[in-house]
Amino acid sequence: MKIVHIITRLILGGAQENTLITCKLLARRGHDVTLITGPALGPEGDLYDQARDQNFRLIVLDKLRRQINPAHDIPAYFAIKKLIRELRPGIVHTHSAKAGILGRFAAYNLRRATGHGSWVTKVVHTIHGLAFHPYQSDWLNRFYIAVEKAAAKRTDFFISVADAMTNQALAAGIGRPDQFVTAYSAIDEEDFLTPISRQQRQEFRRRYAIPDDAVVLVTIARLFMLKGHDYIVESAKELYRRFDKAVWLFVGDGNLSEHYKKQLAELGLSGRIRFTGLLPPREIPLAIQSSDILVHCSLREGLARTLPQAMLCAKPVVSFDVDGAREVVNEDTGRLIEPKNVQQLTSACAELIENAELRDELGRAGRESVKEKFAPERMVDTIETVYRKLLE
Repeated sequence: MKIVHIITRLILGGAQENTLITCKLLARRGHDVTLITGPALGPEGDLYDQARDQNFRLIVLDKLRRQINPAHDIPAYFAIKKLIRELRPGIVHTHSAKAGILGRFAAYNLRRATGHGSWVTKVVHTIHGLAFHPYQSDWLNRFYIAVEKAAAKRTDFFISVADAMTNQALAAGIGRPDQFVTAYSAIDEEDFLTPISRQQRQEFRRRYAIPDDAVVLVTIARLFMLKGHDYIVESAKELYRRFDKAVWLFVGDGNLSEHYKKQLAELGLSGRIRFTGLLPPREIPLAIQSSDILVHCSLREGLARTLPQAMLCAKPVVSFDVDGAREVVNEDTGRLIEPKNVQQLTSACAELIENAELRDELGRAGRESVKEKFAPERMVDTIETVYRKLLE
């Protein structure tokens, strides 16, 4: 099959890693794959090195940007449409909000213009997360829902990274139930399943001045609004007094980095909460395995990849009960808590800080629960089946 994937930008993020894994495996299976993306602007880093020199084509369009701006969006739309016309794919598969809108409209309108000639493009969209959510204004949500409904009329099939995404889309009137399937976002599992040595763990901890006997609560997320670091800081204000050996590790960067560092200095917590900044993807398994508990307090996610990543490393997780989190986190694998509830967050973290046996028990159960569900081959099998069904 000839397939074109379109994503807004290749920053360090779950949707981007998902798309790269999909492109790599589809190309490895003999398909003709092209990935169209925009520049990776901002402090979140990029995945271009992982996308280059692969067995699929990579095309970067400078005008394809995340922010809404007609000066960029209109040229990006026509550039995408031109590339689709030249490549003549059987499948156009879009990811993320901006690329999802521009790519689907371009593919569908080109299909209408060309009719049923020598090639017909089918349009697939993966819902990694939805642009509308409770933490922004009603008018903006209405706008995004209206745009997504219009794009849905130009979409042949949806792939959701969690059942929660399907349910939320249908509840908003986007698509039909028979147009959806769930394919959990794949993880390159080997690095997470392979244990690190004691020396590697010690060296990683020493890099950030973390004692060998510390209980480390790691958070892997952009330092950005709605990612929940505020709630972790609030819980740490109580927990650090109760547990001398508790240390928090923030992995990632973002526009709130300096804000949090200043806040922690004022609170006297600088010595207990460490910042790694951006880490290359290959070091994420090392960061998790060098820690003891994963804490994730984002207020909106499709299904945060850091949850199954931690489980693959046999680490217990504490997560806000948002979107797809409950599809992997339960009382056997960690603690699922009410969003924004700092008291529940503090209690859950305290329970795991003081009970190493419980951490081990939850970690083992978590690993067994996600090994098959998040395997790359399983995700791509589902995606490939969707393609074949559409082309038949």
